[in-house]
Amino acid sequence: MGWFKIPSIFTSYKHTPLPYYNPARQNLVNKSETQKDGAANKVFRFLRRLMSGGKIDGGSRTEAEEKLYAWLYSLAQSDKDMVFEYVRSTERGLSFAEAERRLKENGPNVPIDYSFPSWWHILWNAFFHPFNIILIVLSVISYFTSDSPNGCIMLVLVFISVSLRFYQEYGSSKAAMKLSEFVRCPVKVQRCAGRVYQTELVVQIDQRDVVPGDIVIFEPGDLFPGDVRLLSSKHLVVSQSSLTGESWTTEKTADIREDQSTPLLDLKNICFMGTNVVSGGGTGLVVSTGSKTYMSTMFSNIGKKQPPNDFEDGVRRISYVLVAVMLVAVTVIVVIDYTTSHDLTESFLFGISVASALTPQMLPLIVNTSLAKGALAMAKDRCIIKSLSAIRDMGSMDILCFDKTGTLTMNRAIMVNHLDSLGLSKEKVLQFAFLSSYFKTDQKYPLDDAILAHVYTNGYRFQPSKWQKLDEIPFDFIRRRVSIIMEREAEDKSRHSFERVMVTKGALEEVMKICSSIEDVDGGTNITFTSERYQRILNMVEEISNEGLGVIGVAIKSLDTETSYQRKDNDETFESDMVFLGLITFFDPPKDSAKQALWRLAEKGVKAKVLTGDSLSLAIRVCKEVGIRTTHVVTGPELELLNQESFHETVKTATVLARLTPTQKLRVVQSLQTVGNHIVGFLGDGVNDSLALDAANVGISVDSAASVAKDFADIILLEKDLNVLIAGVEHGRLTFGNTMKYIKMSVIANLGSVLSILIATVCLKYEPLTPRQLLTQNFLYSVGQIAIPWDKMEEDAVKVPQKWSQKGLPMFILWNGPVCTIFDVSALLFLWFYYKADGVDDSMFFHSAWFIEGLLMQTLIIHLIRTEKIPFIQDLASWPVLCSTVLISAIGIAIPFTPIGDVMGFVELPLSYFGFLLVLFIGYLFVGQVVKRIYIMIYKRWL
Repeated sequence: MGWFKIPSIFTSYKHTPLPYYNPARQNLVNKSETQKDGAANKVFRFLRRLMSGGKIDGGSRTEAEEKLYAWLYSLAQSDKDMVFEYVRSTERGLSFAEAERRLKENGPNVPIDYSFPSWWHILWNAFFHPFNIILIVLSVISYFTSDSPNGCIMLVLVFISVSLRFYQEYGSSKAAMKLSEFVRCPVKVQRCAGRVYQTELVVQIDQRDVVPGDIVIFEPGDLFPGDVRLLSSKHLVVSQSSLTGESWTTEKTADIREDQSTPLLDLKNICFMGTNVVSGGGTGLVVSTGSKTYMSTMFSNIGKKQPPNDFEDGVRRISYVLVAVMLVAVTVIVVIDYTTSHDLTESFLFGISVASALTPQMLPLIVNTSLAKGALAMAKDRCIIKSLSAIRDMGSMDILCFDKTGTLTMNRAIMVNHLDSLGLSKEKVLQFAFLSSYFKTDQKYPLDDAILAHVYTNGYRFQPSKWQKLDEIPFDFIRRRVSIIMEREAEDKSRHSFERVMVTKGALEEVMKICSSIEDVDGGTNITFTSERYQRILNMVEEISNEGLGVIGVAIKSLDTETSYQRKDNDETFESDMVFLGLITFFDPPKDSAKQALWRLAEKGVKAKVLTGDSLSLAIRVCKEVGIRTTHVVTGPELELLNQESFHETVKTATVLARLTPTQKLRVVQSLQTVGNHIVGFLGDGVNDSLALDAANVGISVDSAASVAKDFADIILLEKDLNVLIAGVEHGRLTFGNTMKYIKMSVIANLGSVLSILIATVCLKYEPLTPRQLLTQNFLYSVGQIAIPWDKMEEDAVKVPQKWSQKGLPMFILWNGPVCTIFDVSALLFLWFYYKADGVDDSMFFHSAWFIEGLLMQTLIIHLIRTEKIPFIQDLASWPVLCSTVLISAIGIAIPFTPIGDVMGFVELPLSYFGFLLVLFIGYLFVGQVVKRIYIMIYKRWL
């Protein structure tokens, strides 16, 4: 069976077969699955997936992940001979012919298929939206009705909407291409050649040509070209930061057989694609390549299952409702108008004008203007917006997930204490740790700077000028320690002599294993380093680590000064028989601004969750210092043991989740979204964060992040500070609120207006407004709404997350829509009975009066809807909105008194009618406010 081509990451997920058919491998995987799931469990899982509709809730691994885990664990638990059998290879390696055959069968060794949708496909998806179709159809009809300006406006609005959406989606679709930077490198492999006598050859090939069964040879700096089962190793240290995001290294060894309880990334005899060798070397058997590796499986869901966007879905549903209402209303109006006018063309044009009035034409412009305004405001706060819709999602965000390093902490070491073997503070420990850091030249680490800073800022005077450095044994990842040889003139002035010592500093266990004695508490003598004393130090260090502190050990050794100093580079016995002095403790301090920022986020209804790959004890310490509750904490290995229901419940309550893998971060985000129904933001800066960044509703990264993380992020922070996000939350809620204002007021005004026109058409013997008059009224009202993005929001509206309510808008329309229609009908009755405008001869008077009343009514709706308070009394709109209202109202009132009014068929109106309008609108505001208060009492919210 061939290795099928993996579909694009932007298409729907489909399970793909194993890299090549191997009965041994299939039996291993199937056996593991059979042991894990019985027949009843399989049926249950099938029904559960069927009922869930394929929705990813994060509670369980995908089928591809389960097969990958089973395959790698089976290899880790097997000896080397069986591993060769599983991948159909030999200790000599593959022949060139077999390698070529497998390459043709499996395809190039690339992590995922980098194909992405063509530009025209993305453009079509951006264009094919019911709202855009409505505007295009109406614009075409506008040209036929000689209303070219209105048609041009609608086409421009469609162009803006489609262009913005196309730009965002086309840019994000190419982001996955950045993953290739992790696997572009030459690889040394062992191949066998010869037909009779086979000879082993070491050749260098491109990583794309590596196939399962190849034996790879690696050394410091090399990247693993696939998932590898180690065959041999010597002092092998590997960095898995591309998968975990953490800077620490991991020791690997071939001579071990793992068990099922070991977390996948902690397997000692398995190395993963995309990780690199720090020190040491060895050989390994490639067991998975391309899209079947752990890295590829981890990234395979990127771009496929985007988080649900309630706002976009809501707008789409509104579009469908408006289309349905439009078809019904327009049909009824055309039929009624035709029965009175007997002019089918005129009736049809009038119906199209009503359809145009029913469409909220400014929706794309209002939404995009609000988002662009928010993006400009956030840019001033050193925040770059890549996806405009992310600003609106920021306003709805109620959970923010982030790593502690660099977000809560300063991402630098601070020295805390210097302790002897009994845990007592001892200056001699600090003195020699300082001298080691002072004279170290090979490579200074942040911890060296922390020790130097601690000594200088606390006034210690260790006089390094009296010492002379002789040599340095540099740090490496095998010994994990550094030694400095130095000497000074002896304190005894009576005879000219020198004191020569070697100071060793590094990982505690590495320092302790080269010590044979401990300096006594009094400092006078050295005592034997017994196993009891060794265990006592380990117990003390465990307590220190539980407090979230890091530890290094310090030891010294007196050297003979009578003979000339000479050290052999490979003399491993030189660092031996040393005297253990004590410990240096340090930690990554929290930022001063973190606690205040978290408090401000909580005040705005945004909960914080820490998702880190660090140890639990360290995460708990930092979280306590910044005010995050640590009563509910969990680790990644513990999550792996939970069933789906327990997983969701644990994620819901936990505030600190430590030792997480990238896929676990993804599952946590998906669980919060689907089961918890939360809008989730995720702040990350590593390759390991790409999954969660892509899945989150709001992906946030920093300018210094990995390029892949920045590509998948929606927002880029120029500084890693939570206070910047608070400003983003405020801008997001302001944007969301103003957008909802427009949607609700335009739908109410348009539906109310169309219902009023329908009633007037039934009652009158003529059209209540001509097509040109109706389109002019609709155009003026639409222009008046352009200022809405510059409106302000009430303080209470930005204190809590704002979410789209599926039931909220229909109920809002049912409560507030009829109020508008009632007062429109009141105006109709007043014109009918008071002015006797019920005949065809009075049509011009009625058109003029109805035009002004409808325009002013729609303008007042803006002020009634925009606030919970009494408009114009308890709350005033922003000055752009007020100016827009005054300007549009003045133009509408003035038109009948100008030559333009004569062209449009208007006549001058008596002053008494404007007195009636004043009473009518006061009554409308009063009744509307009463309905508003009742609505708020029942539903506990307004916008």
